[in-house]
Amino acid sequence: MGDPKKLKKGYSTPVHPWNKTDIDENKILRKEYGLKTRKELLIMKSFLKKYKNIAKRLISDESAQAKVEQKQISDKLQKLGLLVAGADLDDILSLEVKDVLERRLQSLVFRRGLAHTVTQARQFITHRHIIIGDKEITTPSYLVSLEEEAKLGFKGKSALSNEDHPERVNEAKKLSEEAEAVREHIKKENDKEIGKVETPKTEEKKEKPTTEKKPEPKATEKPEAPVEEKKTTPAPETPKEEVKKE
Repeated sequence: MGDPKKLKKGYSTPVHPWNKTDIDENKILRKEYGLKTRKELLIMKSFLKKYKNIAKRLISDESAQAKVEQKQISDKLQKLGLLVAGADLDDILSLEVKDVLERRLQSLVFRRGLAHTVTQARQFITHRHIIIGDKEITTPSYLVSLEEEAKLGFKGKSALSNEDHPERVNEAKKLSEEAEAVREHIKKENDKEIGKVETPKTEEKKEKPTTEKKPEPKATEKPEAPVEEKKTTPAPETPKEEVKKE
């Protein structure tokens, strides 16, 4: 028996800690869900592993006690939003770590539009701006049930409870900005198309040679006959006098 003053570790570490594929996957998950330490990810993995081991044991057990436990585990995971109503034990085995990470308080604050980023959602939670009902939650890894999710919001005394706060995500303003950006993009595309149509006309005008029209001869006047060029015959060469030899 261990020392009762020392708390037992609530997670299990992997058998092969230096597996490259696992390390790369963990980096992606930590960045996507704003996890500060590796320990937070290991806790979520251990939580999922525990319920998967229970489901494996209950699948092969057909006793009355197994049916009671099966109902208890299904009800608990349904309250957490990990399973839908009427799910089987096989559905528990198909769960992934991402499904558990999506039910964390930090992820839900970001998904519900209460923060701009996952990192900012963590900051709001740790700085005591988030409440669930009347309860103040300061743990980002808190698993929120479906019933509690509807009561999620900002604390009344917090400055963030004001919708005009600069750090609040205003959905109406965001949609109007996106619509304005789309309008600007369409306007630019139309201007480009109009420019493409007009440019060839201006180029044709520039490329057309300027030809002067010759005055047509009048009916009374006779056209001038073409002047024949005089052929000049070369003069016959005079024979050179032979130099008398002395």
